[in-house]
Amino acid sequence: MISLPPGGTLIGLGCDIIETERIKNVLAKHGDRFLKRIFTEEEQAYCNSLKYPHKHYAARWAAKEAVSKAFTTGIGEHLDWTSISVYHGSRKQPLVRLDAKGTALLQEVGATHVWLSLSHIDTHAMAVAALVKH
Repeated sequence: MISLPPGGTLIGLGCDIIETERIKNVLAKHGDRFLKRIFTEEEQAYCNSLKYPHKHYAARWAAKEAVSKAFTTGIGEHLDWTSISVYHGSRKQPLVRLDAKGTALLQEVGATHVWLSLSHIDTHAMAVAALVKH
């Protein structure tokens, strides 16, 4: 359960779902070019260390889309694909690291934190992101 402190505010909410096979096919076709354009080195190292990297890449794709939707900007002028990086906390919970562009946008919309939830099965990956002000 995520509880906001008194006066805490939900600033934005976004979600995304993607077929894992779609990412698997793009990886097969475009390989490193795709990876370098979309994912940070940290994300690549994590996903490539796992048995089925495409499932974890799909979850991160969904996370980037969900975060960009929470910002209401999408990926483009205000956020790059690599402006949003997913990593794990001490309890293996998914966390978001924003680059300078993402951090500036977070401040601009009045949020202080990004909450993220990821899930995947063999065929689909999904993410929900919330921008909150504590």
